[in-house]
Amino acid sequence: MTGADLAIKALEDNGVEVIFGYPGAANAPIIESISHSSIDYILSRNEQGAAHMASGYARVKKCAGVCTATSGPGATNLITGLATAYMDSIPLVAFTGQVAVPLIGKDAFQEVDIIGATLPFTKHSYLVKNCADIPRIVNEAFHIATTGRPGPVLIDFPVDVLKQEYDGSDRDDTVSLRGYKLPGKANEAQVKKVAEAVKKARKPVILAGGGVTCSDAVSEFRELIDKTNIPVISTMMGIGVMPSDDKRYYGMIGSHGAKRANIILNRSDLVIVMGSRLGDRSVANAKGLEKANKLVHIDIDPAEIGKNMQPSIPVVGDIKDVISQLEPMLEGYKAPEAWIEEADEVRSMLAYKRPTDDRGYVDPRYFLERLADKTGSEIYLTTEVGQNQIWCVNHYNVKDSRHFLTSGGFGTMGYGLPAAIGASRAQNELPVVAVMGDGSFQMDMPELGTMTQYEIPVKMILFRNDRLGMVHEHQYLYFGSNYQMVDLGDKPDFNKIAEAYGIKSGNVRENSQVDAAIDEMMADKESYLLVVEVDPYEPTGDSLNENKMTFREED
Repeated sequence: MTGADLAIKALEDNGVEVIFGYPGAANAPIIESISHSSIDYILSRNEQGAAHMASGYARVKKCAGVCTATSGPGATNLITGLATAYMDSIPLVAFTGQVAVPLIGKDAFQEVDIIGATLPFTKHSYLVKNCADIPRIVNEAFHIATTGRPGPVLIDFPVDVLKQEYDGSDRDDTVSLRGYKLPGKANEAQVKKVAEAVKKARKPVILAGGGVTCSDAVSEFRELIDKTNIPVISTMMGIGVMPSDDKRYYGMIGSHGAKRANIILNRSDLVIVMGSRLGDRSVANAKGLEKANKLVHIDIDPAEIGKNMQPSIPVVGDIKDVISQLEPMLEGYKAPEAWIEEADEVRSMLAYKRPTDDRGYVDPRYFLERLADKTGSEIYLTTEVGQNQIWCVNHYNVKDSRHFLTSGGFGTMGYGLPAAIGASRAQNELPVVAVMGDGSFQMDMPELGTMTQYEIPVKMILFRNDRLGMVHEHQYLYFGSNYQMVDLGDKPDFNKIAEAYGIKSGNVRENSQVDAAIDEMMADKESYLLVVEVDPYEPTGDSLNENKMTFREED
């Protein structure tokens, strides 16, 4: 066996079924070994797309996604995908090719220190120098990527190590990680303090983050809310932990979140954070929240607790474990009825019915509401980043957090389409729908080739406004409408692009056309592109003038 054979055999032993990637001279031995294995290979059109495909696959399959790239520019093209996975705690294992060991450090052709370049945003990385170490290293990589707080692990393979013949005499595949310790059972005394704080609070609220999904604790979380009736708000990565239309869920917090969720957060006297880093996009005024509320922070990663906000009660532990301890301590507890009534009043007074009449453009929020209604939310939905993402998080009814894939922590344009391809490859039971803006779509448009080559069906909704909508809105709000470098023009013709790839497409320009357009798209069993014309000046979120309600000064 060669070193490459050992690496691919180790992938098979770890249950890998598919690799996403792009070949080159340095990782060619890996590609050769894949061709003699049980593993499928999907050729992306860019290495970044391969990483995002692996991410989408991982999130749906509940396993580590695998991607590969050659040395130099191939490896550096993976960087954005690895950073995206790191910020959202998605398990990936990346195989990169490297120049031969004697050439390392000599500025050889297509040499780059990919270990050093990715050090800040990989969970761990390896440079393989001994063929006999490969089985152990691959096994360790999967263990690290999928345990504790999940994340990406990179293995850099010099090409001479991949080609090296190996007789198996000193093979070692035992996982041995002396410095890698997983958190044990959460401290019972700390969990008891949480229960006592909940019982004393007049206005408790739970802030759900992506950690609830990472710990596979969604069902336990929902059972806890059903028993206690505590109001729930979420970060972007926590969307779907509670169904968006659940009576105890009040929306996403933050600068682009639901106004009702931010108001409820500010009025609460106890905030229980579960699996969130409390980043600036979610909580801009961290110090103000610390002073106004008693804060409980529960996270599997001790480095996140106290990093952005100082909690009154810190709890290090897996969310599923913490909930299992907390639930019996809250037996018979119900959130105060007066608080529930107040929260419901905020929601009802901020309720706003979208106009459905024709105005020359489609209201994207109305479109997403109809998409959820007509599909029953029984689809996998991916988004790009920008206005399309914000419209989705606030107006599409997400019922399952694993069915909603978006780049929350890193905000990566070019994520949605390749992630949809990976999600579709991971399952064939439900349709996969990618929601995109015309700016972000043009970052990953070549992946239409991957989608059609491998007959991976994805429904694509393209909100077209001929500009970079989120930056356009930012320039309106903060730069006196001095619009610079945001106009995309009226090219290309996206329908012709779809036709060139053999993909059916359609257009919708009025609200009255929405239902029929969605029906036609979803009825097609293959990939489909629906171009939705949106007002170029369409803002995100709710207009401050839409609702007639008097708020307290602190709101």
